[in-house]
Amino acid sequence: MERVVASDDPMIDVDRLRAELDADVVVAETDDEDAVRDAAAGAAGLVVDVNTPVTAGVLDALDDLKIVARAGVGIDNIDVSAAADNGVTVTNVPEYCTDEVATHTVTLLLDCVRTLTAYDRDVRDGGWGWERTRPVHRVRDQTLGLVSFGPIARRVRDQLRGFDLDVIAYDPYVDAEEMADADVEKVALETLYERADYVSLHAPLTGETAEMIDADALAAMREQAILVNTGRGGLVDEAALRTALEDGMIGAAGLDVLAEEPPTADHPLVGLDNCIVTPHAAWYSEEARDDLNAAVAANVEAALAGETPPNRIDPDTDWL
Repeated sequence: MERVVASDDPMIDVDRLRAELDADVVVAETDDEDAVRDAAAGAAGLVVDVNTPVTAGVLDALDDLKIVARAGVGIDNIDVSAAADNGVTVTNVPEYCTDEVATHTVTLLLDCVRTLTAYDRDVRDGGWGWERTRPVHRVRDQTLGLVSFGPIARRVRDQLRGFDLDVIAYDPYVDAEEMADADVEKVALETLYERADYVSLHAPLTGETAEMIDADALAAMREQAILVNTGRGGLVDEAALRTALEDGMIGAAGLDVLAEEPPTADHPLVGLDNCIVTPHAAWYSEEARDDLNAAVAANVEAALAGETPPNRIDPDTDWL
C-alpha cells in the first residue's frame, strides 16, 4: 500500500483522507525542509498546509513522490517548476472558500471603517463615547480598489453592491471589458493607490507581487485609506505598513495573513490600535473545510491511480 503524508494541521481532515484513499495516510510535522524530507521519504503523496516548504531540494530527495496536494488555494510554498522537473504533479483547491474569504474581507473592511473593534476595546476598558476612536467616514460614494480581479475579488465586489461604492481594479491578466461587465473600472496600479479609499489585496504571492505594498505604495495612498489583506502576507512590507499606520499616512489596516505565521510576540503589526489581525481564518467555515478535504482526497486519489487530478496546476501558467 502506498503512503501519503499529511501536514499536522487541523484544516486537513486526516480521518476523511484515510476513509477515501486506498493508502496508508500518516500525519507529520512539516514545518521545515528537513522535516518534510524525513517525513515524506518513500511516500507517494504529500498533502501540505500553507507553512510547508516544498522546495527544489525537498523534491529532488523524494524519488517516489507522485503528488503534492496543497490543502488550500495558494501554492507559493511549493516550487511548481521543480516539481514538474521531478515528474511530480502539484494540485490546489482553487475555489472552496471563495464566499468565506470574500465575506471576511468585507467584514474586516467594515470593522476598520466603523472602528468596531476599537469601540469594543474602549468599552471593555471602561470608556464610553463615539468620539473616542479615529474619525469615521461615510461609506457611500467611496472608492474600493481591488488588487487582482479573480473569483474572490469578484465576490467581494458582489457583496458590496448595496453600499454604493465606486469600484476600480488592477489586474494585468483581466481585460477592461471583462471588468466593465462587473461595473468595475480597470486602472493602473499607481492610479488605484491614488484613488482608492479602500485597498483590498487578492493577488497571489509571486516574485512580481512580493512586498508590492511597500513604503512607496503606502505613501501614494490616500491619508484615510484602509488596507485589507486576505491574500498573502508576503504582499506587504510589514515594517513599512507599521510606519504608515503609526504616522497617520493611512487610516487603518485589516489583515488575515502575515508574512510569518503565527506571529512572534513582538510582531510590528499586532497590537496597533488601527490594525486588526485575524489568524488566517478567512477561509474557514465548516462547509468550506468539508469541500476542501473532498477536493484534496479526489486530487490525491487521481494521482495515485495514474490519472490527471481535477485541480492540477499547470507549471507553465503565466502567473507562476
